[in-house]
Amino acid sequence: MAKNLKMKSARVLNDLTQEALADRVNVTRQTINAIEKGDYNPTINLCKDICRVLGVTLNDLFWEENDNE
Repeated sequence: MAKNLKMKSARVLNDLTQEALADRVNVTRQTINAIEKGDYNPTINLCKDICRVLGVTLNDLFWEENDNE
């Protein structure tokens, strides 16, 4: 699994720490860290919650571009 730099960028643009984002979506900071590092594949509900807090779409954060397209 690749690092989720899109999520980290959106979090930083919203001036949120990992802890602040975690609090808003009811998970631990370690969970947010693991998602950003690509070590954890979040549930669709968690993805939706993260997107809602960050003001972006699922495609914005979680769609992986394919080099063949």
